[in-house]
Amino acid sequence: MHQLDDCIFCQIVKGNAPAYKIHEDTLTYTFLDIFPATAGHLLIITKEHFSDIFEASPEALAQVASNSVRISKALEQVIKPDGLGVYQFNKACAGQTVFHYHMHLIPQFEGKDIGIHSKQAGDPDELASLAKTLTAALQ
Repeated sequence: MHQLDDCIFCQIVKGNAPAYKIHEDTLTYTFLDIFPATAGHLLIITKEHFSDIFEASPEALAQVASNSVRISKALEQVIKPDGLGVYQFNKACAGQTVFHYHMHLIPQFEGKDIGIHSKQAGDPDELASLAKTLTAALQ
């Protein structure tokens, strides 16, 4: 599996960087965003390093899509949002900031205007607790 030493997402997959893991399978890894736009903001990434959708394998993309449905249902059950934003950016001019293929799932709430990336880190205890609850909801 191709991974880069200087990629934070590759480091998370290898276990060399911390993450609030929600789910892992052979092709993908899902974890809470540490700069959450809202509670439950998470990322589904490919385990193999692909810079963007243009490089990613169809198999890995299919697994990300499949997991997004299952994980969205867990978010709906646990977070109870009014809606869900699904975002995926490719290349800097489109808003991509980490150059490893990933999809954002961001719970949305009526009357709350949010951005995609928060400037404030999430509370570690809240993130850890939410990660456990969402992981349990996937069982």
